[in-house]
Amino acid sequence: MSSFTAACIQITSKTDVHENLKISTELIREAAADGARFIGTPEVTNMLEPHKAAAREKAQLQADDVTLANFRQLADELDTWILAGSLVIKKPDDDRLANRSFLIRPDGSIAAQYDKIHMFDVELDTGESHKESKAYAPGDRAVLAETPWGQIGLSICYDVRFAHLYQALAQDGAGIFTVPAAFTHTTGLAHWEILLRARAIENGAYVIAPAQCGQNSEKRRTFGHSMIISPWGEILAEMGEDPGYITADIDTDAITRRRQQIPNLRNNRDFRLASGDYVATAAE
Repeated sequence: MSSFTAACIQITSKTDVHENLKISTELIREAAADGARFIGTPEVTNMLEPHKAAAREKAQLQADDVTLANFRQLADELDTWILAGSLVIKKPDDDRLANRSFLIRPDGSIAAQYDKIHMFDVELDTGESHKESKAYAPGDRAVLAETPWGQIGLSICYDVRFAHLYQALAQDGAGIFTVPAAFTHTTGLAHWEILLRARAIENGAYVIAPAQCGQNSEKRRTFGHSMIISPWGEILAEMGEDPGYITADIDTDAITRRRQQIPNLRNNRDFRLASGDYVATAAE
């Protein structure tokens, strides 16, 4: 299979897991009815709970997570691939939670799962403060998933600022990247589009980036603007800042064409970092 229709679901997750599930399920059904064969949801789809203790209390182990179970049933019912962009999952061996992405096959089985590697720890001049590493345990491995359209490289939100992750995924065979996110409005306005297009252009890969939007909590406003981007860096579809969904046609032959036109992945070379000090030789 060389082509399919992809969709990004955009929602405003808050603290109620069941309400978030209801909204995301409705939009997944709409996207599937619109012809989407691959449907992605944003980061922290099941809940965006700003209080660590409350998040820990609401989070469930993977085997018990109600959102994951429902998405698996939904994938089977709709005969479509579903990317649970990320879910807040309780870890049995850590006081911190996992920020975990799941790629679900059309039969409801899990094709791959990925724990967010890079933690967003920052204090913004707007007064917003995010210490993700206090609440979430970082992952330690990159993940590729096999699909009928080739390999997909999984990532989550802040990962998009680490170009080497995507290059490694592309060099190992990924022609599509998923970047579910909950970008803050401040950083999203400044960098979201630029970073997503850069990852697509650098690697000759499609980027499917479903995002959170709106006022998720008193202190958290997310940017929205879910995007699907071509290997040439073109924005094929983009949301605004309200809930809904977008679709775009993905032609995997375009990945091959782009990588033939600009073979930077093949032309890449290892190098050593040298000192900036220049010392003239006697011959000079």
